[in-house]
Amino acid sequence: MKTKNNVLFRKKIMKLGIGFMLSFIVLILLLGVISQGVSAESPSIKIDLNSGAADSGSSTLDLLFLLAFIALIPTFLMMLTCFTRIIISFSFLRNAMGVANSPPNQVIVGLSLFVSIFIMFPVFSQIKTEAYDPYKAGTIELEEALEEGQKPLKVFMLKQVYDEDLNMFMTLANTNEIIEMEEYDSQDKLTELSLFIIAPAFITSELKRAFLIGFLLYIPFLIIDLVVSSTLMAMGMMMLPPAMISMPFKLMLFIVADGWNLLIESLIISFN
Repeated sequence: MKTKNNVLFRKKIMKLGIGFMLSFIVLILLLGVISQGVSAESPSIKIDLNSGAADSGSSTLDLLFLLAFIALIPTFLMMLTCFTRIIISFSFLRNAMGVANSPPNQVIVGLSLFVSIFIMFPVFSQIKTEAYDPYKAGTIELEEALEEGQKPLKVFMLKQVYDEDLNMFMTLANTNEIIEMEEYDSQDKLTELSLFIIAPAFITSELKRAFLIGFLLYIPFLIIDLVVSSTLMAMGMMMLPPAMISMPFKLMLFIVADGWNLLIESLIISFN
């Protein structure tokens, strides 16, 4: 009986395999017929980057540079604006409160993005007025528009840069000049510095300020942790995790103090 069952089972497997192979062959044939019909009926579109004027090579390079610039826009948004300080401050707040995933990363990133847009809106408006609108109207060339568009961004970044950070990158760039921020009151002098020196100095200064804000955020929650752990130890409850008891008190302190408004308001004021 077992041999008969095995033979029947093998026959069924062979039939299923043959049916699957036939179905697969028919499907390939149908796809081939459909693709031939589509290729025969649909019009073809060809793009030739080397046709046209004599300067087609330069236009191709301009197109490649434009695509590379568009790909780097998120990096510029994070590094050359106030986004870095804000998102690091929110992350320190979440760690100080002891809540690992609340609010989630999507909420933190979204809130940081919209607060950054709120802070950077005057700078973006000035770039649009002084660079984009004249370039769109045809009154200035692309190189001049890029140069004019950098000026408001440089002014914003230099207002947040520490003197020692700026001088460090100028020294590493083999520039013998020592900069004092008080000397750069006018916009003309601000634009003399290169963006490749201002940007890393700005990022370094933003990281320093963000970690300083994180240290200040930790202090009240650390005091609550110390008080709760000392109380539990005095009561002999050494096996009870202090974080479990201190969490409601941290949340209550943050809610009573209206922590979100205080933190966001302090961050916005710190850029002024």
